[in-house]
Amino acid sequence: MKEKEWNVRILLTEDGDDTAARAALTIDDGTVIRGDGRARRNPSDPSVPEIGDELAASRALADLAERLAVITQRDIASSADSPAQSRSW
Repeated sequence: MKEKEWNVRILLTEDGDDTAARAALTIDDGTVIRGDGRARRNPSDPSVPEIGDELAASRALADLAERLAVITQRDIASSADSPAQSRSW
C-alpha cells in the first residue's frame, strides 16, 4: 500500500477584533491550494481571541475544501470520456 501525506498550514493574523486565516494545502507534487477565512468579534461579546482564531481557521478550511472539490470535479471531467455529473461527496 502506498501512503501519501498532505500537509495543511494555517496562518492567522489578528488586527483588533478582526482575525484572518489562510489555509494552505501542499500536495506531493508541490502544488499549493489555498483557502481564506475571516472572523470579527461582535463588540458586545467578551474578548476571547481563541474563538476568533477557531472561527477564521474553520472558514479557511471550508474554503479550502470547496476549492479542492472544484479542482476534483475538473479533473474528473477532463479524465472521463463523457462529462462528469455534479455529485455531492
